[in-house]
This record gives sequence, structure tokens and C-alpha cells, in this order.
Amino acid sequence: MSDPKPYYATTPFAVGGYMLCSATLLISNKYAIYKVAAPSFILFSQLMGTAIVVKAFAAMGKIECDPLEREKSKKFLPVALIFLATIFSNMKSLQYANVETFMVFRFSTPLVVSIADYLFLGRKLPSTRSWACLFALLVGAFGYAVTDSAFHFKGYTFCAIWYCIFCADQIYLKHIVDTVKMQSTWGRVFYSNFLASVPLVFTFVNDADEIAALRGISFSASVAVFVSVALGVGMSYFAWMARELLSAASFTVVGNICKILTIGINVLLWDKHASPIGIACLMFCLGAAGLYKQAPLRADSKDSDDPASGGTPLLPK
Repeated sequence: MSDPKPYYATTPFAVGGYMLCSATLLISNKYAIYKVAAPSFILFSQLMGTAIVVKAFAAMGKIECDPLEREKSKKFLPVALIFLATIFSNMKSLQYANVETFMVFRFSTPLVVSIADYLFLGRKLPSTRSWACLFALLVGAFGYAVTDSAFHFKGYTFCAIWYCIFCADQIYLKHIVDTVKMQSTWGRVFYSNFLASVPLVFTFVNDADEIAALRGISFSASVAVFVSVALGVGMSYFAWMARELLSAASFTVVGNICKILTIGINVLLWDKHASPIGIACLMFCLGAAGLYKQAPLRADSKDSDDPASGGTPLLPK
């Protein structure tokens, strides 16, 4: 029998850390953008700041981090490009559609990712219970759709674009975890953040409004950006750890569970939200997602010894 993993390498720790960072990073980003109207710079600061923090701690011998290598960079470059495409389509979706509309698309992604898990990543198809949960997600999404009072065709178009990119992102990142051997999770954090940050330099330096906002940045705004960077480090680390321990579909479901706080914050702070019936449908979607159990690996899979293959609980206890 193999030695038990330390707690920091277990699924509950990874999932709990991911959920906590996901919820708090949303609030932090909202506040940072409110304090300094430079979203591209804030995103760049999070990505490049995370890469710098990882390298700094690696230089001090606190963590292990893979050096920047050409072959690994080639394999991680699509990760960076898909990440930026997901961010862009996410922003455009939220520009033309309310948050609840976007959440419906988000809650239905595990259905597609579960099938992609079977086709590309060696998982079995979901169990009857899990199929029922995924079907319930669709029922909840339909319930929201018939109560949506803010239908925008363009908004749904961008949501559909985001949907395709996001599903591809979930599968490809799990593929990278399984096939690109790294010294530690911190190596994946460094590669993904550093490579994604480079194109963003050209985004904010050519934006006159963002440059003007940065010239007059206050101390409190600087602190807000710093806090978002710190949370971004934690978010990236726990996300990559959870991806290693969970299937792509299960990671997608956990991401949906995080969004309950997004909905709550949206209802409390902004007026662009759904009707009570629409919100109830979203809660129904979330409940169904919480009951989902990931499919084990197939016997013919090369990764049949995956620690998550036995239906590891998704939520920390």
C-alpha cells in the first residue's frame, strides 16, 4: 500500500482552496476595477505578478518550479491562448447579457465536458445518477430561459462562443496535466501565467484610457491591485492542483458550485439580475451540480491508477 498523501495534496484541500480563492477573487477584481479603470492592466498584473511570485519563491528554495524550456513552452502556449480567448469571450458575454444568462451556459458545460472526458481522456460515461444530475442542469437552464426578461441575441451569441472555447479549455488543460510532466504544480502555474501575460502588455500600453487611469492611481487602488494579484496566485495554484486530482468534468462542476456566491453578490450589489423564479431555477442547477459524481477511468486507460478514478468526493468535508 502506498503512503498516504499529505493533506495539502488531497482533493478536499485543493477543492476548498479553489472555491475560496474563486469567490474572493471575484470580489477583489470588482473592487480593483472600481478603484482603477484599467481591466487589462489588472489582468496583466495578476498573470505576470503570479509568475514573478512563483519564480521568487523558487529562487529562495521555498518551492519547486520548472525552468522555462522551449518544448514545454510550445505545449503550454495553447493553454495561454485558450485562456485569453476565454477571458475575452467571457467579458463580451457579460457586456451584452446579464450574469444569470451567462451562468446558465456555465451550468450546462459539464454535460459536454463529460462526453469529451469519455471521448478524449479515457473516462467512463457518467452513471445514471450523474446523467440525471446533468439532465437536471438542462431543465434548470430551460426554466431560466423562459423567465429571462433581458434577452439579447448578441449576448447569447457571445455566450455560445465562450461555451465552445471554455469546453475546449477544460479538456485541453486536463490533457496537459496528464501528459506534460512537471516538477510540481508551481511549474504549471508559472508557465500558464507567464505565457498568457505577454500578449496583454500590448493591450494596456496602447489603451490611452488605461494609461491615464494608471497615472493617477491612488495608494488604496494600488493595494486593491496587489490583493487581486495575491489572490490570483492562490487561485491559479489551487486550480491546477484540483485539475490534477479531478476529472475535467468534475473540475467543471466544482467551478459551477463556486458561482453560487457570484449570483448572491450580483443580486445584492447590482440591479441586472433575474426574477425570483429565474434565480430559483439557477439554484436548482447548482443543486444538481452538487450531486454529480465523477465517472471513473476506463480499464483501457493509461491512467487507470488515477487517484480520482474511484469517484472521489468533490466537496471538502
